[in-house]
Amino acid sequence: MTNQIAERTGQNANWKTQAYIVGVIGGGMFGLLAAYFYTRAVEDDTDHDGTPNRVQTGEVIGLFLAALAMLRQIAEMGRTPTRRPSRQRRRRR
Repeated sequence: MTNQIAERTGQNANWKTQAYIVGVIGGGMFGLLAAYFYTRAVEDDTDHDGTPNRVQTGEVIGLFLAALAMLRQIAEMGRTPTRRPSRQRRRRR
């Protein structure tokens, strides 16, 4: 019995570690690509004196909300279809 628990714990830690590694690498690559595209856009659209335009607050808030939505979708991928809350059950009238 103890051996089975240790084996399950090892497997549990193994897939979690793999998920963290994939998340860190994927997030780092996504962030690096986003920074590259941002700097390219700034270089193409700088003012005549060479200073970049300021980022609007509304754009930052929109990106933050989009990132939260993406995190929620990623978290929902980990659930089985039967355990996912349906939209009808969440809306109680």
